Amino acid sequence: MTTLLTPTGTSSSASPAVGRGLALSVLRLHRSALWLWLLLVVVLSATMLWAYGPGFDAADTEGRERCRANSEACFFPSGPALDRYDTAVWYGTFAVTYFPFLVAVWAGAALIGRELENGTAHLAWTQSVSPTRWLTAKLAVPALLITAGTAVLVPLHRLMWNRGAELLWADWYDENSFHSNGTVTLAYALCGLALGALVGLVVGRALPALGVAFAALLAVFYLGNEYRVSLWPTVTVTGAKALNLPDKALRLDQGVITDEGTRIGNNMACTVSDGAADLQRCLTRGGLDDIWATYHPKSHFWPLQLAETGVVLAVAALAVTVAFVLLRRRTATEGVAV
Repeated sequence: MTTLLTPTGTSSSASPAVGRGLALSVLRLHRSALWLWLLLVVVLSATMLWAYGPGFDAADTEGRERCRANSEACFFPSGPALDRYDTAVWYGTFAVTYFPFLVAVWAGAALIGRELENGTAHLAWTQSVSPTRWLTAKLAVPALLITAGTAVLVPLHRLMWNRGAELLWADWYDENSFHSNGTVTLAYALCGLALGALVGLVVGRALPALGVAFAALLAVFYLGNEYRVSLWPTVTVTGAKALNLPDKALRLDQGVITDEGTRIGNNMACTVSDGAADLQRCLTRGGLDDIWATYHPKSHFWPLQLAETGVVLAVAALAVTVAFVLLRRRTATEGVAV
């Protein structure tokens, strides 16, 4: 095969070859993590498919039989099949929700920190691979594998969750339910990868990088849960509508409106009224003008998902940018070509 030379004298086929070689080297070096990720995807997929199919069928049948035998069991269903189903769903949801933390600690400790600590990264930079290409491969290969695995896990979780919603006694806005049923799962996983890589570059040692990467993603996770409801406009209703919010709505606040037009939040006055007439009598007795409630309807699930996904991906992009800038400055002071 003829190899063409560029005006600088380098081979035009070098760049694709180097790129493929880097990707393969990342896979070989971290093959244990690759196999663990594949095993996790397979086991979780099998678990959720079981819960979606035979697990749900057995739990639903058992629940109906117990309900016919005892009316109290309709409200507090229990039994071996229900317990097995609940356990499978719980573990599946937990794993899909929190696997981004595994990504973060692995990226900080094994992907970046260990190579800097052992000196293998510096050896690669000075002999065959530029630091920029090295970091690009380190981020791109895991990102593709994480994206592919998440593209399997999240749809399967949604299938399982949607079919068993009535058995699970959980709402769309519960933290774990929200995380495991949409695009934020991938966003947090990629953010964990980016933060872990940045921490690994900053700390330069595997074990400390593990802890700092976990803490960094935990902070982003906490802020996401704390401010999620503020990422999309809420719905506010007054009067009788505030007494009967739509099914599965997430109530955020509720209060009263005085005769002077002042809104007082976190006030439950007249909220137990039975209909519009009873509400009006209650308001008159209390010297109030109206009641109000602010909430997110179930239809806000995807707007909130996409809004949070965008914010978390922005954090990931910022972390990646800072990582490349830091790497360029560090290698420039060491006289390594980037």
